[in-house]
Amino acid sequence: MQLGYKSATLPTAMPNKAKSSKRATAPTLEELQALLRSAGLRSTAPRVAVLEYFHSHLGPNSHAELFEALGSKGFDRATIYRILIDLSDAKILSRTDLGDHLWRFELKLGVGGVEHTEDHPHFVCVDCGEVSCLPGFSLKLEGGAKAPKSVTKNKVAVQLKGRCDNCS
Repeated sequence: MQLGYKSATLPTAMPNKAKSSKRATAPTLEELQALLRSAGLRSTAPRVAVLEYFHSHLGPNSHAELFEALGSKGFDRATIYRILIDLSDAKILSRTDLGDHLWRFELKLGVGGVEHTEDHPHFVCVDCGEVSCLPGFSLKLEGGAKAPKSVTKNKVAVQLKGRCDNCS
């Protein structure tokens, strides 16, 4: 179905993987606890560990990636999953499905003014499956009188596929 989209010009080189992005200084325990409490959540060791992870590994992360990173600290899969859902419900994390039936979570509102808007496209490597954020990119939708209402109201997620720098 052709909807008459005007596409934005994208650079030929994709930005480096967002997960390698690091915050200049790590938030303190007190700052992470205050963030949790401001969202009406109790401050627990597993919740603080998940928030620490998201502050140091920016970009989309799956439940499996978090378990791989935090499982050695004694947190089980179910606990990490419940925390991801709680933090999403509290609007601290955003959650996205890029069509592969795998939820990925990103820090939406963090310590020190860290904000991550949901309105940005993602790049998915067709070879290795890595997912990167493309903040600052925008696509303008025009035309498409027969488009679904979600498209005309700009309530859609944009995903670009190709080969990342490591695979090309």
